[in-house]
Amino acid sequence: MHYQLTLRVLGILLMLFSLAQLPPIAVSFYYADGAHRAFISAFFILLLCGFLLWVPFYRVRGELRIRDGFLITVLFWSVLGVFGAIPLYLSTEPDMSLVDSVFESISGLSTTGATVITGLDHLPRSILYYRQQLQWLGGMGIIVLAVAILPMLGIGGMQLYRAEIPGPVKDTKLTPRITETAKALWIIYALLTILCALAYWAAGMSLFDAIGHSFSTVAIGGFSTYDDSIGYFDSPAIEFVGIFFMVLCGMNFALHFVAWRSRTLWHYFKDAEVQFFLSILGITFLITFSVLLIHQVYDPTLSLRQAAFMTVSIATTAGFGTGDFAHWPVMLPFMLFVTAFIGGCVGSTGGGMKVIRILLILKQGHRELKRLVHPNAIFPVKVGGRTIPDKVLQAVWGFFSVYLLIFVIMMIILMGTGLDQVTAWSAVGATITNLGPGLGDVADHFGDINDTAKWILCFSMLLGRLEVFTLLVLFTPVFWRR
Repeated sequence: MHYQLTLRVLGILLMLFSLAQLPPIAVSFYYADGAHRAFISAFFILLLCGFLLWVPFYRVRGELRIRDGFLITVLFWSVLGVFGAIPLYLSTEPDMSLVDSVFESISGLSTTGATVITGLDHLPRSILYYRQQLQWLGGMGIIVLAVAILPMLGIGGMQLYRAEIPGPVKDTKLTPRITETAKALWIIYALLTILCALAYWAAGMSLFDAIGHSFSTVAIGGFSTYDDSIGYFDSPAIEFVGIFFMVLCGMNFALHFVAWRSRTLWHYFKDAEVQFFLSILGITFLITFSVLLIHQVYDPTLSLRQAAFMTVSIATTAGFGTGDFAHWPVMLPFMLFVTAFIGGCVGSTGGGMKVIRILLILKQGHRELKRLVHPNAIFPVKVGGRTIPDKVLQAVWGFFSVYLLIFVIMMIILMGTGLDQVTAWSAVGATITNLGPGLGDVADHFGDINDTAKWILCFSMLLGRLEVFTLLVLFTPVFWRR
């Protein structure tokens, strides 16, 4: 592997990330909230560390291999999670420990939305903005943004793109050149963010809240500037805007790219993954609405609003809240939580295992049932009229198996730290799916659990963001073998 090239790239990316401290500095000066010193310090620390990594190898040139791409991706997300915690750790308000600062930073960058902070309503505006900005940067992946820049520096970016982009099929490019692909994705991402912010503003949010919530909505992150999340506004219009953009950003961004290029929406309705995704949302909403009505938790109008928003928020792994779903009757908390494991579509900013994988697993299961009746027959698995190769199905089953195994192991470890079964189960589920809110002691926030559990959950969030294998492959001997 090209270790010198890896360090050079990591240095460049850290220097680029130092620029992310500038907008919070401006916000701090504008609102005179006194938090600017923490961000100024973080800016120089990031810039200096990045420069020290880059300068010894600035003349190194070469093409990144696939193993280099995996290493840089994992290093960048883990290192960035630590460095992103610097302004939170240095700030006097909130007064956070090292583990809490790192937890909050990784939660933001991985678009998980799990928080250890309470009293958001009274925090400095620059801190609130910074949390939202972390989610926005993590939403599409800072690596994809860097892919558009690295070729200019003599470094090919396809390996980084393949290591970062989610989904079972990673070789598909929207345009012939990876640089153009990254630029196209970010233009679409930025346009959706602007449209979302304008919609929130028109629906009644302040400009600051509209920008902040558009960052976390398009990123499907779930951070808010208020403890009560979207429920703070108690506005049907704002909830509708949130639902619309969460659904839109839970779909494959390649579909948005096609819509942008071809000026048509018909392909959305023909896409098998989108059809299955909308079916899951529709069925879950109907069940949730019916149960809330039967148990008279709210009046019919409010039941409709709560069921619609919370279904979309949890199923897309956004994690925004308008109601305390953890205390809803009968099976609703568990059922809604399970939908987060399905998550968004491949190529979206959503978390979870991805809709296409669940669809393929169901189709494969159906094929095995037919084989029991006709053992000699050949039944190809098709999605959208296309036959899926067996190697893709094997990869999906491998991912599913490892995903569940890691989930069980981490849940047992958390229980070993002293957490009860419900809290441990939901904490791992909320972090590995990048959902955010859990059940039990982590229903409201993660601030009260022990530090060991928080470090474990930081690892869980990275596993979820990098879709397990990208991170686990670094722990295999074959990865490091020459």
